[in-house]
Formats: sequence, structure tokens, C-alpha cells
Amino acid sequence: MKKKEEAKEESKVLNAKFVSERIIAENSDEVRTLYDSSRFGELKDNRIQYSNVEALYLMEKDKLKVLDGKKELEFESFVKKVKKNEPNFLIRYYVYRDLRSRGYIVKTALKFGADFRVYDRGIKPGDDHAKWIVYPVSEGGMFSWFDFSAKNRVAHSTRKNLLIAVVDDENDCTYYEISWTRP
Repeated sequence: MKKKEEAKEESKVLNAKFVSERIIAENSDEVRTLYDSSRFGELKDNRIQYSNVEALYLMEKDKLKVLDGKKELEFESFVKKVKKNEPNFLIRYYVYRDLRSRGYIVKTALKFGADFRVYDRGIKPGDDHAKWIVYPVSEGGMFSWFDFSAKNRVAHSTRKNLLIAVVDDENDCTYYEISWTRP
């Protein structure tokens, strides 16, 4: 009987609010349990705050309901709202979703000058450092050698491996790992 109750609690949909471009979860035991078990969100001011890609992923998995005022945001309306400030949002989301589905913990990496930092399987933020920083790009997108060099320098200076995540027209991701070598 206890396992059925636990499964019921795990499948409960969590509530969050869209406040000033942030997604803030209601303070509850279920929200804390999800954070503790899989590190969705960041603890800020004694509340869990989700990045846009985390919130959309949890919405897609039917684990999170996001309210904008009193109105519940559906998948498409959430994407439309976020894309106003983040034109590359869907490319970033496809990479986030792919990495999470492969069992990695993925967090934002703005302070590293990257889109994401990714922890090796079994490693939680705080237990060890991220192994990779990730830059999502569209298959048709371009960046210069200068940009590529800058991304590689950031990875090297933060002691992380660089992953370039290329999203194709079918929204599948291909990863290229780049690292420094000394001849």
C-alpha cells in the first residue's frame, strides 16, 4: 500500500507561477522532493526557481503546471511567450530535453558564458563540478572561427569539456566534443 501512495505523490502535478520572466514553484514537499532527487530548479530565497527549459521539460512530462496570473500556460503558449525574449529558445530546449532524457543533469551556465553545464551521470550539482559546457546551434546556423575559439577558451579556462550540440530539422541532436591538446 505504501508504494502506491509514493507513486501517487510522485505523479502529482506541481504548480508554478510565471513571474517577471521567471518560473517560481509553490513551496511544497513535492517540489523539494523533485529538487532533491533530480535537481530540477535552483533554490533561491527559500523557493525553487526553474529555468525556462526546465519548466517546459517538466510541463511536457506532465509534472508541472505553469500559471501566468490565473491562466494556465499550455506548451505552445509557453514557448511563444518565452521566444519573445529568447529567439533561440526551441533549439536550446531540444538540446536540454535530449540530454535530460539520456540521464544527465543539465543546468544553465550563463556565468560561464555558455548555455548549459552538464554533469556526468550520477553526479549532482554540489557533489562535483560539471563535466561539459554546451552550446546549442541549429544545423543551418553558423558561427565564426573567432566565436568557436572563444567558446573553446571558456571551456578550457573553466576546466570543462566543450560540447557543440547541433540540432537538425527533425529536432535530433548531434554532439561534437572539442578539447585542447598540446602537440
